[in-house]
Amino acid sequence: MTDLTYWTAVDAPVGRLLLTAGPDGALTSLSVPGQKGGRAVEPGWRQDPGPFRAAQDQLAAYFAAELKEFRLPLRAHGTEFRQRVWAALDTVPYGATTTYGEIAARIGAPRAAVRAVGGAIGANPLLILRPCHRVIGATGALTGYAGGLDRKLWLLDLENALPDTAGGTGAVTR
Repeated sequence: MTDLTYWTAVDAPVGRLLLTAGPDGALTSLSVPGQKGGRAVEPGWRQDPGPFRAAQDQLAAYFAAELKEFRLPLRAHGTEFRQRVWAALDTVPYGATTTYGEIAARIGAPRAAVRAVGGAIGANPLLILRPCHRVIGATGALTGYAGGLDRKLWLLDLENALPDTAGGTGAVTR
């Protein structure tokens, strides 16, 4: 028998967010419309906004540029390698960017593992909360983002973290 999954949907400037959590309240996913590999509500899931109150409050503060670090219980399932990559994502601060190669170095992976790191980042089930949008190409290019490059651009602009090569303005229309 699988654990019960709770879900709720939250309106946000980047689209309607689907949040899921386990019975312990730890968030297990945050998906956006059209997300590559994103979740969709499944039969048997229980809609209940209760377990998500803190997440909703913190997301609202983040989108209002009033919160720079989420403090929420997260639980994502993945291989040991993916867990290491996701833990490295958690160390990338608000307003900063890093590269796939830098993430590989942080976890002690060889340079040749950059593609595998990119795959693990692309499989991140907790968009926004686990800041995979802060990972850019070595040249400063805004490379792939499971939620779409338009959302990546918006999130980096919100954080005043757009690399010069991406044409950042430092201002987001809200």
